[in-house]
Order: sequence, then structure tokens, then C-alpha cells
Amino acid sequence: MQTDYAYIDDKGNLVLPVELSERYGLVKGSRVKLSGHSDRIILHRPVSQLSRVYVEPTNICNLLCKMCMRNVWEEAQGRMEMDTFERILDGVRAVTPRPSLFFGGIGEPLSHPEIFEMARRAKAAGAGVELITNGTLLDEHRSLELLESGIDRLWVSIDGATPESYTDVRLGSELPRVVENLKTLRILKFKRMNKKPDLGISFVAMKQNIGEIPQVIQLASRVGAKHISISNMLPHTKEQSGDILYSRSMYDSPKGWIEVSMTRMDMTKDAADVLEKLIRGYYGAQLKGLELLWPSDTCPFFERGSLSVRFDGEVSPCIPLLHSHRSYLEDRERINHSLSFGSVLGRTLMEIWNDAEYVKLRERLLDFDFSPCTLCNSCELADSNEEDCFGNVSPACGGCLWAQGFVRCP
Repeated sequence: MQTDYAYIDDKGNLVLPVELSERYGLVKGSRVKLSGHSDRIILHRPVSQLSRVYVEPTNICNLLCKMCMRNVWEEAQGRMEMDTFERILDGVRAVTPRPSLFFGGIGEPLSHPEIFEMARRAKAAGAGVELITNGTLLDEHRSLELLESGIDRLWVSIDGATPESYTDVRLGSELPRVVENLKTLRILKFKRMNKKPDLGISFVAMKQNIGEIPQVIQLASRVGAKHISISNMLPHTKEQSGDILYSRSMYDSPKGWIEVSMTRMDMTKDAADVLEKLIRGYYGAQLKGLELLWPSDTCPFFERGSLSVRFDGEVSPCIPLLHSHRSYLEDRERINHSLSFGSVLGRTLMEIWNDAEYVKLRERLLDFDFSPCTLCNSCELADSNEEDCFGNVSPACGGCLWAQGFVRCP
């Protein structure tokens, strides 16, 4: 982690390093949210800074995983045209410093025939590039293309440590094939003396596979992964709602808990038992400083300064709003309607980013003044994201499990 220093000038103003100010969009006239703590101040990214662009190359996939949104929608399928992608890159080139690009969305990026050309063009535009894949299509030929494209980080979705549990979740796939693909990639990196891409493992946790996380971490070490992202499952059917790991936590707000600060210690069984109770919120206590205790009412897409572009060029504030879909809050069905602020085929990326209504939404997300639908979940307004009892209209984000820290994207 890089350490930077600010100083107070003779007028009492806080002066930040220029490179740091530019990186986070802390320019003259920016409105910056401050969070005060007992011994520190956190400066949040201003709503004006675009720092990451999620790009959905396609919503087509070679698998049909049981927890996938694609099982519960009636959306058209398609692939992004290169002209559409070039419009995205035009917008990226207009921003300093360059936003990073993350190839993902709802679909398998490696099924797009020009995905590596997209990555090459993004790198040529000066952007950092990440991509997430299920790993089944990452044969030796694609691994070579991936290395030549210059991708900075590759995420691979692995939701089980044994072939049986993995296949049960990711229908039609085989864990040994994915592991062999990753080993091949590692060997090719070594032979070509490539430092990139870094490898990350994305794991969707549910009751049936939560016990395999230690083995998945061991597997990640064997294939050379440096990062692991663990998320809860977003249930898309009533049956899946019984397999979630946050049914009690959804209704248990950490606000008002006693804050507990701890030093590092040996993770003996006794210590682990106590920490488990604290993490669960027993005794009204909350551990301080753990990233897994993501602060509630905080949109991770907004905090990253990101937007998302669907395969057809429509621009949404986040991945969950790219496509209309059904999910469940406990046993209540919730319809999440997609939201677009325009298409890159009609306006530039920055024209859409600076759209007055889009700016207003980001300002609302900064304060997160939405009704607490995940806590309440008792009226018909909680059954969709179109409006809430605070008077907010689409999107009403109080029922978003990403904003409550239960679901995450890498």
C-alpha cells in the first residue's frame, strides 16, 4: 500500500498531493463527503469522478449455473459490436486519469469472438483491464491470446473444491478442466516471463458449499491466485432463498452496536469461537476494521466511481440494473427493473455520466436516503425497485443486497 502525505498550508487549508487528487477526482469545486472517526477522517470519492467502466461483452454463456440471473429473465441475447465498444473507448480516452475497464456483466466474456481484441484496444487507450470468466473456455490458445492482450487481472469463478459440489452449482462444467486450464495459464506466464495477469478467484457462498472455502483457498494457492472474492448468493427462486447465509443478518442492523477494537492474536479454537460470536453480532458488539463488515447503506458501485455498459450500449449505474430480473428477499419476490441513462450509440459516455438525473442519483447514493427495505420487507413497495415509502422513484435502492454488503462483485 502506497503512503502519501498531505499538509496544512498557512491559510489552514488541507493540501493533497497532485497525483492523489487527480487519481480520485479531488479537483477544484468538487463536493467531497467526509466520514469522521475517533482517530481519522475518510474522504470519499466525489460523485463527479468516473473511475471504472464495467463492460458486458455479451449476455450469452456456455453454462447455465443454478444461481444465475439468466434463469429468471426474458431478455434478448446478444454480443457487443466493435463499433459500440469503440464508442466506450472514445469516452474512456476523454477522462484523465483513465478509468479502468472490467469485462463481465451477465454472460461469459470469453464466448465473445473479439474479446481479446477489445482488451488490446482498452490497454492501448491507457486503461487498466480486468476480466471475469468461468474458466471452461480458457484453453491453451485463449490463454496465449489473453497473455498477449495485456489484461491486468483475471477473475475465475469457482464455487466448489470438489468436482461433485462444483458441478452441482455450475451445471455443465467440470472443475478438473478449469483447474488444468489455470495451471496451463500459469506455465505459459512463467515461460513467457509475464507478470500479468494477476489471478483472482470469485466464490459464491451458500449453505451447500460454505464448508469448502478453506479447500478453495488451497486450490487458489496451487494455481497461483493472489486474490479471493467471496460473495453471498442472490436468490432468484423461492427454493434458493432457503440456501442463503444471511437470513438473520438481513434484519439485524449494526447501528447502535458496541464497537470492539482488537489486536492480532493466535487463532486458537477458543479465540475463533469468540470472534465468530462477535462477527455474528452477539452481545450487541461489532468488530472494528474488518472489511467483511461492509458498512450498510453504502453502494459499492458508487464508491468505485463506476458505471456499467450493457452489450447493446445502454448505460446503467451498476451491474444489477443492467437487466430486469426477479430475486427474493426472504420469501418475498422482488422485481428489479433495469435502468438506463442512455446509449453510447446516441451520446458520449461523459454526456451520459454528466446527465443531470444521473448526477442526482449519485448524490442520493452519497447520502443513501432510501427506505430500509431489507430490514422492513413488509409492504408491497418492497416488491420492486420502482419506488419506496421515502418518496424515491426508480431506482429505489433500499432493497439492494449489494448496498447492504451481502452480495459483491470483484
